[in-house]
Amino acid sequence: MTVCVVGHSNPDTDSVTSAIAYATLLNAQGTEAKACMQSDAEGLNPESKLVLDRFGLTAPEEITDAAGKQLALVDFSDIAQGPAHLADAEVVAIVDHHKIGDVTTNNPILFRAEPVGCTGTVLNKMYKDSSVAIPKEVAGAMLCAILSDTVNFKSPTCTPDDKAAVAELKGVAGVEDTDGLFMDMLKAKSAVAGVPAKDLLFRDYKDFDMKGNKVGVGQLELATIDQVSDLRDALMQAMKEVKADGRHTVLLMLTDVVKEGTDLVVLSDDPALIEKAFNGKLENASMWIDGMMSRKKQTVPNLQEAFGC
Repeated sequence: MTVCVVGHSNPDTDSVTSAIAYATLLNAQGTEAKACMQSDAEGLNPESKLVLDRFGLTAPEEITDAAGKQLALVDFSDIAQGPAHLADAEVVAIVDHHKIGDVTTNNPILFRAEPVGCTGTVLNKMYKDSSVAIPKEVAGAMLCAILSDTVNFKSPTCTPDDKAAVAELKGVAGVEDTDGLFMDMLKAKSAVAGVPAKDLLFRDYKDFDMKGNKVGVGQLELATIDQVSDLRDALMQAMKEVKADGRHTVLLMLTDVVKEGTDLVVLSDDPALIEKAFNGKLENASMWIDGMMSRKKQTVPNLQEAFGC
């Protein structure tokens, strides 16, 4: 049976390129595998499209139902972030850089999760451990994922391992100017003109279980917050629609990459809980949090503590 390598729902550049990279590694090791994603090619975010086009890669195959399939999970291990009927699939491997989620297996599997800024960094190590050469185009995609996830090394999630991986991968991919590459990616990622508000909310969005409460956190990385000044009402309306679908809280991180901070937009059954979580005061349903760049390291842990997880 072919192993489907798939990343989380609402795929970002790391989940998409990690699926490609790990499927390529598995095939090189003699395990038949294919890259998959929880979206069709048209549903990819602008940054991921740019990366695939830049390095001549085909978008992974869409997967909507996991039942009866063998899966390798990349960039997540939470059931809520997987395809439908994940419990009816056989998970054979997990490669990640987040907290360990709630996926369980009936048999021992390869499980590799490291506290680094990007799954691509973990995969770079796995290629080296396996003495498998990374194809040039795959190296380029992995490089982009690390630059994206670490916000060009500005994120607090960035580690020396991520920087070392970028130094290695840029040589393989033939990329000299990683700053220029990141800026091209940021321009694509932060493009909002003409994009429906709900699509912007879901551009980089994840749901989490906080002690029985469903909490959604989206993030838009922007060159300046002013890019969405005319869209705030529409974004709030989109958040209301998403919250009405059984969520306790929906947050949208409007992250200013230049100022290195986040305007956190909040819609919650308990706004005081969110204020306590981030030691701030909401004004017009939002608060500025200086230095907040990472959902994984600075947003989700605070929420887990506030909810008593």
